[in-house]
Amino acid sequence: MMEKMIFGRYVPGDSILHRMDPRSKLITVFLFVIVVFIANNALTYGVLAAYTFIMVGLSKVPIRFLYGGLKPVFLLVIFTFLLHIFMTKEGDVIFELGWLKIYEEGLRQGIFISLRFLLLILITSLLTLTTTPIEITDGLETLLNPLKKYKFPVHELALMMSISLRFIPTLMQETDKIMKAQTARGVEYNSGPIKKRIKAIVPLLIPLFISSFKRAEELAVAMEARGYKGGEGRTKYRQLTWGGSDTMMLLFLAGVTVLLIVLRG
Repeated sequence: MMEKMIFGRYVPGDSILHRMDPRSKLITVFLFVIVVFIANNALTYGVLAAYTFIMVGLSKVPIRFLYGGLKPVFLLVIFTFLLHIFMTKEGDVIFELGWLKIYEEGLRQGIFISLRFLLLILITSLLTLTTTPIEITDGLETLLNPLKKYKFPVHELALMMSISLRFIPTLMQETDKIMKAQTARGVEYNSGPIKKRIKAIVPLLIPLFISSFKRAEELAVAMEARGYKGGEGRTKYRQLTWGGSDTMMLLFLAGVTVLLIVLRG
């Protein structure tokens, strides 16, 4: 399951989202994180869901691939849903069985918050699935360029975030390999009491940390061998170009935002 995680991965393609400027995609994701909190009823969440599915369709990323990658997230979504159902005690009681009571507001918040969480993960995943780490670095660095006047390390920050995104799937694959190797030696991760499972995870962390430091050292040596000395004086081989599709995508999100505000009332 670890190796199927989609966050941080890039899927080559020739879709509209793949061809868009990384700056517009970063701005769109940032604005969507804000816009998603405008929704407060079934209609507004329906609009957000429709917008998200349109973006998924434009990305041309296989639905089966997305579903497989989001499987680990579903557990967290279900946990969030159940947490709101059992902890929120507002509104009318719609189900009662002994000590267990489910309230109308708890069910409503559980559905809406879980859906909001799922939509945020989908949109942010589409950013990494359709944008290479280099493009994300260039786009983020360009957007943060005004901060250079205040001696803010823009290039270093963008590079650090890009490397972090790239290391997520790598570390997931490394974790999966270590788990399979230890399972072959008799370690059980999916059976037994919770206390035993937690104890089994501890030996997993040590080789994972060692592997992480080793990869970080190899990356540092590779960058040093290529003459990397920071962002000063560096030029770019690929120049970012803002196209009509980038403007249309932002206008589309603006239209969705206006519709959400109207339906919210």
